[in-house]
Amino acid sequence: MIFLDHAATTPMSENAMNSYMKANQDYFANTSSLHELGEKSKILLHSCRESIATIIHAKTNEIYFTSGGTEANQRTLQALFEANSHKGNHVITTKVEHPSVHSFFKTLECNGVDVTYLPVDQDGLIQISQLEQALRPDTILASVQHVNSEIGAIQPLAKIGSLLSEKNVLFHSDCVQSFGKIPIDVGAFHLDAISISSHKIYGPKGVGAVFLRAGASWKPLNPLTTHENGFRPGTLNTPGIAAFTSASLDMNENMTNNYHRLEDLKRVFFDELSDISGIIHVEGNQDHTSPYIIGMSIYGLEGQYVMLTLDRHNICISTGSACQTGKQTASETMQALKKSPQEAKRFFRLSPGIDTTKDDMIKAAKLIRNCWKEKEGIMRVN
Repeated sequence: MIFLDHAATTPMSENAMNSYMKANQDYFANTSSLHELGEKSKILLHSCRESIATIIHAKTNEIYFTSGGTEANQRTLQALFEANSHKGNHVITTKVEHPSVHSFFKTLECNGVDVTYLPVDQDGLIQISQLEQALRPDTILASVQHVNSEIGAIQPLAKIGSLLSEKNVLFHSDCVQSFGKIPIDVGAFHLDAISISSHKIYGPKGVGAVFLRAGASWKPLNPLTTHENGFRPGTLNTPGIAAFTSASLDMNENMTNNYHRLEDLKRVFFDELSDISGIIHVEGNQDHTSPYIIGMSIYGLEGQYVMLTLDRHNICISTGSACQTGKQTASETMQALKKSPQEAKRFFRLSPGIDTTKDDMIKAAKLIRNCWKEKEGIMRVN
């Protein structure tokens, strides 16, 4: 089996699995318990919090653990909005955000909040000038993702954050697809909050984290909650957090090497498709796109046809974000890129991982080329 759908999820790494098992055996006590075993688990939790903070250049007390990226996005945005809603009634996001972020802003709209959805250019990037024009005296919050999960576009967070900081607008970013893969410096990016997830970086599912800047005003959503300083209720998943931290440290340590290797794999893939390059469309400006995500289409082929063909040969790819599966309409990203229904149907995504080989990418490319040749043969016969 060749797995090229790592943007949807990743297998647990050996180190993460070992950390999970050890924490289950030796650190199973509730971190809120006052006995010695509870204190032992609490010390481990603090160490995990410290490690995650170091990776993104934050303070230890600015890290809050969650059940995953979706909760991290929605709980953080709501906590920030409710604490600052008295300052204004306008918020900003983009048309290419994750469904969990769009869901939050759609809820705000239903409650009478003014929401601006920034458009993107043909490469999936917002324009700083349009963001500046959208800002108002009553703007209190903006959320812009770091890396798009379908086409891999990398938003210029440093420029965005600099502008928002100057205007005293809270800045949140969904960093689920970037954490552990490209550098994140919450201070340099002027970020007030970010959301990250474990299962995108070879950790377990059901674990995520939030960075909330110490000086940012946020409101606890559940009264009397004591866990995570009131940020979320429920006993913490200490083994999952330990495994998440282990995976995070591994990805951070190998970030540069992984990035360059994924760039090489991407080149190998497209070199193998060079003979049909004239009918291939690759999404995004490649200078501002993550090598972990390859969003593309081939003229005359539906993405689902390509995906099912590769699946028959034990190669896993996708036709977009896993969170969009089952929708009858094109994803928000495809709509934001102004794709026609036919163009949107052609889209498919490969997302290689740190264990993907050149042979894997070559085999996938050859099968994709065969999809087109077989289709062309059928068309000529008919």
